[in-house]
Amino acid sequence: FIDSMISNSTVVITDYDYGDLEIEKGILHGVGAEVIPLQAKCAEELFEAAEDCFGMINQYARVGRETIQRMKQCKVIARYGVGVDIVDVDAATERGILVTNVQDYCTEEVADHSIALWLTLARKLPRYDKATRSGVWNWQTGAPVFRIRGRVMGIVSFGKIGQAIAERARGFGVELMVYDPYISQSSIEKMGCRPVNKETLIRESDFLMMQAPMTEETHHFLSFDEFKLMKSNAIVINTGRGPTIDNKALYQALTQQEIAAAGLDDPEEEPAKRSSWDPKDNPIFSLPNVLVTPHAAYYSEESIRIARETAATQVAKMIRGEVPDYPVNPEVLNHQQN
Repeated sequence: FIDSMISNSTVVITDYDYGDLEIEKGILHGVGAEVIPLQAKCAEELFEAAEDCFGMINQYARVGRETIQRMKQCKVIARYGVGVDIVDVDAATERGILVTNVQDYCTEEVADHSIALWLTLARKLPRYDKATRSGVWNWQTGAPVFRIRGRVMGIVSFGKIGQAIAERARGFGVELMVYDPYISQSSIEKMGCRPVNKETLIRESDFLMMQAPMTEETHHFLSFDEFKLMKSNAIVINTGRGPTIDNKALYQALTQQEIAAAGLDDPEEEPAKRSSWDPKDNPIFSLPNVLVTPHAAYYSEESIRIARETAATQVAKMIRGEVPDYPVNPEVLNHQQN
C-alpha cells in the first residue's frame, strides 16, 4: 500500500465537543503526527488548515468541495461517526482522498434511545411529570393513553440499528413492519417482520421509527403528504438524520392533530452545526407533545471512546502505510497505491 511511515504529518481535527483530545493525541502522536485542533463552524474556517494537512477528522463541521479542493497533500478524511453526509465523498474521491467512518460502535445505544423516546411518549410521561410537579395528582392528566400490545410499529431502514430496535420492541407485543428497499423481503421476514411499501408503512403505523441515513432519497422522507396519510394517534420517533423529516411539515402535523407526538434526536437544522442557535428559531421546540434530545442517541461513555479511538486509528493507519478498517470510498486505495 505505502512503503513506509510518513513523517511530519499534520492532522486537523475540525471540531469536537469531547472536552479534550487526549485519546486522539495519544494515538496520533504515537505515529509522529502533529494534531491541530479547531472548532470550525463554517467552511472558511477550514480553508487555511486544509492546505497542508495529511489528514482531517470531523465531528459536526462539514468538509465540502471548497475545502477539499484546497487540500494539497491530504490523504484521508475521517468521520467520528457512521454517517458521511457532511463529507463530500465525490469531491474527495476525485482528489484521491480516502474517506473513513466509524461503524457498529453505537448500535445498542441508539436502539435503546429510540425505545426510550417511544415508551416515554406512548405512556405520556412528560405530561404526568409536569402535572405532578405542579400539584396535580390525577391519572387523567395523561389521557388518552392506549395499550401498546397489539399495535403496529413501522421501522424505516433495517440495518443493524433498525434490527436492534425491532428486537427490543418485539417484547412489547407490537406487530412489526419494515420499509427498506435495499434489503430483501426474505431477510426482513426472517427477522419476524412484515416487509411493506412506503405508503402502507405510513398509513398503518401506530408508531413510526425512523432510522434512515441522509441521502437524496431520504431527504424529507416524511413531509406534508406523508403526515396527511398517517393515523391521528401516531407517534413518530427519529433517531436517524434530522433532515429526513421536514420540520415545517412536522410542526403542522403536530399542531393540526394529524399525528399525536414526535421524539427527535436531531431536528432538521442540527444546532451543533450552526455558529449560533436559539430554540426559538424552530417552533418545534415550543410544542408539549415533542421530545428533543441533542443528537445524544449514540452516546454512552463506552461508545464515545470507541468513536474517538477508531477515527484517530484510521488516520494513524494511513500514516503507517496500512489499510484502514472502514474505507467509505475504497477505490481510492488502489489509486494511492499506484
